[in-house]
Amino acid sequence: LYSITFGCDPLVLTQRSKLQQRRAKLNQQINRELRLRTGAENLYRATTNQKVKETVSLELSFVNSNLQLLKEELEELNSSMEVYQTDSEKVNVPMIPLGLKETKEIDMTIPLQDFISEHYGEDASLYMAEIKEFMDLRQAMRTPSRNGAGLELLMEYYNQLYFLDQRFFAPHKTLGVHFHWYDSLTGVPSFQRALAFEKGSVLFNIGALYTQIGARQDRSTMPGIHNAIDAFQRAAGAFLYLQENFSHAPSLDMSSPALSMLVRLMVAQVQECVCERITLTMEEDDLMSNLKAAQEAARVSDVYSLVLQAMSVPLLKDYVPFSWISVVQVKTQHFRALAHYYTAIALCDCTGTLLLHVERSQLRWFGHLVRMPPGRLPWEVSQASKAHLRKAIIRHEEALRLHGVCKMLRKMDILQEVLSYGHTRSLEKYSDIDQEDDFCEIAEAPEIQSHTHQKPDIQPPDFSLVRITDIFHRLGPLSVFSARNRWVGRHVCLIREETGLGLTLRGDSPVLVAGVLPGGCAAEAGLREGDYIVTVNGSDCKWAEHAEVVRALKSCSERGVELDVITLHSHEVHTWNIINQISQCMRFLSLCMPEIRWWMLQDGSKTLLEQHKPKIK
Repeated sequence: LYSITFGCDPLVLTQRSKLQQRRAKLNQQINRELRLRTGAENLYRATTNQKVKETVSLELSFVNSNLQLLKEELEELNSSMEVYQTDSEKVNVPMIPLGLKETKEIDMTIPLQDFISEHYGEDASLYMAEIKEFMDLRQAMRTPSRNGAGLELLMEYYNQLYFLDQRFFAPHKTLGVHFHWYDSLTGVPSFQRALAFEKGSVLFNIGALYTQIGARQDRSTMPGIHNAIDAFQRAAGAFLYLQENFSHAPSLDMSSPALSMLVRLMVAQVQECVCERITLTMEEDDLMSNLKAAQEAARVSDVYSLVLQAMSVPLLKDYVPFSWISVVQVKTQHFRALAHYYTAIALCDCTGTLLLHVERSQLRWFGHLVRMPPGRLPWEVSQASKAHLRKAIIRHEEALRLHGVCKMLRKMDILQEVLSYGHTRSLEKYSDIDQEDDFCEIAEAPEIQSHTHQKPDIQPPDFSLVRITDIFHRLGPLSVFSARNRWVGRHVCLIREETGLGLTLRGDSPVLVAGVLPGGCAAEAGLREGDYIVTVNGSDCKWAEHAEVVRALKSCSERGVELDVITLHSHEVHTWNIINQISQCMRFLSLCMPEIRWWMLQDGSKTLLEQHKPKIK
C-alpha cells in the first residue's frame, strides 16, 4: 500500500501557510515569556532581599505586558476567518473554522532503538528505515494540505499511532518521549509522555481540518452546500469522538466543555447550510417555500443561541475569542430577522389570491404555522406582515450593531455586505406595503415556530477508510510481539530420529509448538509446549504460515535443524515472581528488625502461595 508522507511545503508562502508560520512563531514567543514569568515568580518567592523583590516585580510587569500583547495578537490570528473562506464571488455568510494545533518536532530515534534492543532483543540498526519512515510521517502530519489528501495523511498517522502504542508503550513504563502541542486558540504549550495526548491532538486536527474544508466551499451552488454539510458533520463527529474517548486533556481546547461547545457550533453551521439550501431552491412567490424558509431560519437562530450558551460557561467565558462570540450573536439576530422577513413575504406576497379561496380550517393551519391567532381574518394579514417586517428590521439593526462592536468583524466586508443587504431589503419591503392613510396600531409580531426538514447527522471518523500497513511489522505479529508481552528466547538444535522430530505444531504467524513427545528429540533439545518458532535455520518465520514451517522442518539435513524459539511469560509465572519478591522482602525485614513477628509474615506468605499454587505449573 502506498503511504502518504507529504504535507504542505511550509516554505510556500500561501495565505494559510503564512498564518500557520505566524502562529507557530507566536506560540514560541508565548512559551518563552511563560518560562520567564515562572522563573521570575519563583525568584520573587524565594528571595528575602527587598531590593531584589522590587526589581523582579518590575520585570514581572514587563513580562505580563508582553505576554498579554502576544496573546491578543495570537487571538487575532486564531479568529481570522477570512483566510479559510471560499474564493467565490458570490456573497455567503462567513463560517467559523478552527486553526490546527501546532506541535514541536521531536526525534524518537534513540528511544525507539533502545526499546527494540532491550525489549525485542534485536539489532536496532536494522530498523533505521522503519524509524525514519515513521519520523517522516510525523513531520508531514504537522502541515497537512486543506483537502482530502490532508485528511488521509492525518488519519494515516493516527492509525500508525495504534501500532506504535502496541509495539513500544508498555503498561507500566514510558518511552521517555515528551509530546509538545500548543492550544489552538491561546497558544499555551502543553506536553505529556502519554501517547493518548498525541492521538487526541491529531484527532482534534482532523476535526479542525474538516471545519476549514467546510468553510472554503462555495455555498452558492448545491454541490458546495452538500460538501459543506458533510464537512461540518464530520467535524462535529471528530470532536464528539474526542470528547467521549479522551479525558483529562492538559490543554483547554480539548477539555470536555470546549469540545461540547465545538460540537454545538458545527451542528449550528450544518443547520445554517440546510437553511441556505432551502433559500437557494425556493420560489419567491410560493407560499409554502417562504414559510419553510422562515422555519428553517428560526431553527438556525435557535441553535446559535445554544452555541452562545455553551460559550458562556465559566471555563470558556474568557477563553473563546471575542470575534467568535460576536459572530454567533450576529447570526442569532440575523437569522431571526430572516425568519420574520420570510413570514412577512408569505403573508403579503403569496396569500393575496390563495387566502380568498382557502377554507377556514386551512387558514387556521396557516395561522398555527406562524403562531397567528386562529380567528384572524384575511384582510388583517397586511397588518401581520407589517408587524413581522418591523421585527425583522429591529433584528437586522441589532445584528449590525453587534457587528460594529467587534474590531475583527469590522474588517470582514463580506459579512457587512450580507447584513446590510438583509436590512435594506426589509426596509424597502416595509415601505412598499406601508400606507399613509393606515392609522391602525401595529400589533406585536409573534415569534416564528422553528422547524427543520433535515436534522444534522453527526458522523464519527471512520479510520478504516485509510488502510495502512504497520511500519514495524518486521518485529512480528502483534499478538505475540508487543510491548505488553514479555518472553525468553532460546536456541535449540533438532536432529531427526526414525520416529520423527517428536513435536506437533499449530497455528500461523507465528507457529506454536502444540505438543512435545516425551523422550523424543524435541523434548531432549529443550522444546516445550507453548513455545513459538521464530526462525528455522536462520530464516525468519515470525509471519510464516503453518505449511511453510512444516516444509522447512521436513527438509532438514542429517545434521539437523536449528531453531530460535521464544516462551511467553504467562500471568501465573508473573504472579509467582511477585510472590518470591514479597518473600525475599519479608526475610530482609526479619533480619533487619528482629522485633517483627516473623511467624505472622511467614503465614501470610504461605497464604499467598496456597492461593496461587493451583495456577502455577
